[in-house]
Amino acid sequence: MDYLSLIQIFAPHFSNLVWQHAQVLLIGAILVPGRRTVTAVLRIMGLSEERQFQTYHRVLNRAVWSSWALSRTLLHLLVKTFVPTGPIICGLDDTVERRRGAKIKAKGIYRDPVRSSHGHFVKASGLRWLSLMLLAPIPWAKRTWALPFLTCLAPSERFYEKKARGHKKLTDWGRQMVRQLRRWLPNRTLVIVADSSFAVISWLFQLANLPGQICLIVRFRLDAALYQPAPKRHRGQRGRTRKKGARLPTLKQVAENQRTKWQRVTIPDWYGEGRRRVEIISDTAVWYHAGQPPLPIRWVLIRDPKGKFKTQALLCTDLKVASVQIIKWFVLRWQLEVTLHEVREHLGVETQRQWSDLAILRTTPALLALFSLVTLLAHPQAKQRKLPIRQAAWYHKPKPTFSDALALVRWQIWQHECFQSVGSPSDNSKFAAAIQNRLLSALCYTS
Repeated sequence: MDYLSLIQIFAPHFSNLVWQHAQVLLIGAILVPGRRTVTAVLRIMGLSEERQFQTYHRVLNRAVWSSWALSRTLLHLLVKTFVPTGPIICGLDDTVERRRGAKIKAKGIYRDPVRSSHGHFVKASGLRWLSLMLLAPIPWAKRTWALPFLTCLAPSERFYEKKARGHKKLTDWGRQMVRQLRRWLPNRTLVIVADSSFAVISWLFQLANLPGQICLIVRFRLDAALYQPAPKRHRGQRGRTRKKGARLPTLKQVAENQRTKWQRVTIPDWYGEGRRRVEIISDTAVWYHAGQPPLPIRWVLIRDPKGKFKTQALLCTDLKVASVQIIKWFVLRWQLEVTLHEVREHLGVETQRQWSDLAILRTTPALLALFSLVTLLAHPQAKQRKLPIRQAAWYHKPKPTFSDALALVRWQIWQHECFQSVGSPSDNSKFAAAIQNRLLSALCYTS
């Protein structure tokens, strides 16, 4: 399947007129370097003299089309291509898009996860996005990539002041997204990995009890109140049914206990560092807090024999999953950070200049989804070992990265532009000159 056939799969979600302009914006967003503005896209597509340029802006700020429908189509393509069988592993994470401007209503002040550390807090003004990404093994990249397919805007509490609608927390958005994923893939086993922001009893309880098999893995706190399962109710027993049994030691107490028997295991890919030997201990318990439902969990404590990182804990809602498998699935979450870096570096996230509410809601999710679309476009050639890896005498890169996949897709698009048939030889020379001017303009004005 060539790139035109793949892009045409999304055409039914647009009207014929809107699709003509939308695919220009799509291909232009792949080709243009630097900022991803509508103006830059029109220039790279040779439409700098287009008088009706406002029609391309209207694709984002006025035209009728559904981002949710496009997300569903993209997800099905990704699953069919990279994960046809087995569990569907997805990562859920939020990121801050640094944006300023009086007309951007949904912006807020958030902790900058990139510039902040445990001892240094940095604030950032911008938009907070929550993204759900498919963690899929890419055969030609020989690693797992995080492929975004569903992204939503999660404004701060200040945004909802003086509004009829109440504030929607980050966990509320996450619950809605996971439920939507469950409806889109009703017959597949789902594994959701997230950070400590989603270690909430009610959130985990509601999602763990959805129809079908779903496993949630989050980073766990060491001081959580753990209990034994509630004892069975005896015949004739009076009073309310107990929700929990005897109190268990906290994970912090387990980690500090000298009698704790640790098991040494090897994790194949520890946050992209390769093989790593760690010590673990795991057990089941009931996590309970007053006013919340009792949540049966499997917890895993992880410590480094070399002492390079602090002891940490993971939580899994599926009690049958092995502790090593829980760790393997959770460390895949690091790929979400890699993808968020790549979309800023190569796809121009944080460079767009839309200020219309609808355009803002559409542009950033579209650029994140473009990462997945480029991966799909590069897959047919890359799996045949036709993906060139950019090398240098001073740098050997054994595995391809997203920049190589993006370069391959751009090469294919430019080849199609240059060698498509036109009328007379004079038309050919004019067409070649126009392509050359577009390429030179892209190179000369790259920032």
